[in-house]
Amino acid sequence: THGGVFYTGSEPKLPHFERSQSQNIEKKREIAALAASLVEDGDTILLDGGSTTYELAQLLVGRTIQIVTNSLPVASLFTASSNHDVILLGGYVHLRSGVCLGPYANDMLSQLSVQRAIVSVAGITEKGCFNSNLLLVETEQAMMRSADEVIVVADSTKFGSQSLARMCELTDIDKLVVDHELSAKWRKRIKEAGIELFVAGEMNNA
Repeated sequence: THGGVFYTGSEPKLPHFERSQSQNIEKKREIAALAASLVEDGDTILLDGGSTTYELAQLLVGRTIQIVTNSLPVASLFTASSNHDVILLGGYVHLRSGVCLGPYANDMLSQLSVQRAIVSVAGITEKGCFNSNLLLVETEQAMMRSADEVIVVADSTKFGSQSLARMCELTDIDKLVVDHELSAKWRKRIKEAGIELFVAGEMNNA
């Protein structure tokens, strides 16, 4: 892998995280590999605590980058290498997923600036991107505000699915990384929203 380092340790022992991690795992790994190619050495990037961003984080270990994250599992990956600085956002720890949420995390994010925020979602419809936890959505909105570029990673099963709280409109996204099973209808909608579309396993992206 890039940089010669790849994380091989065990996954965090969080039951909800482990269940989410195992769903559509091959699609998530393909998406993660493509998303990793969008990260440049020297970048400061922000990663949330989603299962696809966790797969991405494993591929970034050893790269010369600066990491900001609200995820305890993601932060722990980067202790395997000294090539990067890690900034862990504080706040209320959501024990099911191991992410820090709430006003402390949001306030810290308001003082930070990153090149890229890479976030995951529970669902995407014509109305925008959704997640199931209100506090999580508030923190992810703060992540997006702190970034020059917003990249959403989502497998094709998330499209057409709506969850409790809307995180953003489609037009708030700069780039979207998906797997090759995304329907032609959704590919058209994404491009009409002005989003750069990157499809794992296909040669002609964007």
